[in-house]
This record gives sequence, C-alpha cells and structure tokens, in this order.
Amino acid sequence: MSVEKIVITNAIKMYIGILLFFLLMKLVGLESVTELRMLNFLFVFWAVNAAIKKNIFENGNSIYFQNLFIGFFTALTALIFLVISLVFYLFYIDPSFLRILESSTLWGESLTPPLIAFAIFIEGIASSMICTFIVMQYWKNKKVDTTATV
Repeated sequence: MSVEKIVITNAIKMYIGILLFFLLMKLVGLESVTELRMLNFLFVFWAVNAAIKKNIFENGNSIYFQNLFIGFFTALTALIFLVISLVFYLFYIDPSFLRILESSTLWGESLTPPLIAFAIFIEGIASSMICTFIVMQYWKNKKVDTTATV
C-alpha cells in the first residue's frame, strides 16, 4: 500500500473517531467538561500506531525517520480536517460553543473562531509530535523479516 494511502486512510479514521467522540460528548451534555477533551490523545495514538504498523508490515519499511514522518503526517492531516470542521461548527452550527470555550480556564475571554483554530492547530501539532515520538519508541526496533519464504 502506498504511503500516501496509509496516511490518508488513518487520518480519516482519526478524524472520524475524534468527531464522533465530540458528537457523543455533545449529545450527553458533556461538551463543557474540558478534561474529557483530552481523551482525543487516544485517537491520535491509535491512528498513528496503525499507520506506522501498516507501513512496517505491509511495505516492509522499518526505517525510523520514514515511519516517524508517516505517523506525524497522519496526525497532521487529521488535524487539518479537525480545524476546518471546528471553524465550520463555530460559524454555522453552534456559535454559542464559543462561550463554553471562553468559560473554561484554558482559553480565557475574547475568543474568535480564527484564534481558536490557530490555538487548536498549534496544540494539535505539539500533541501529534509527542504521540508520534511515543509510538515510535515501541516501533523503532521492529524489523521485518525479508528473508522468510512464503
């Protein structure tokens, strides 16, 4: 499977997972619980791990930096989708969610959708890097046996 397909497939899985998680939080009335929003790390770990694992076992590629970049670009692609979705949500679906974000201790007051998008993007890049480096600690010594006969 091509690297681009691995990245896009797993980024879409991560995007849908996080989107459904936030939708579930909204449906049960927990969208104002900031701590629950931190669980999106689980989706990042899951997708990054799946992308790296697929590249190692399907493509036979166990080169550290290539897998590191695959993991990071998987998370970055999903992050771009999520930021676009959040801006769309804040402008067109639920502008009152801005007040919920302002009332949390993490953000402060006087928020705008572009400011939130920028902050989420920066936070997402940092968490993507951290998650990818953590996952790569597991996969860095995994080698594919290319001498095995089929």
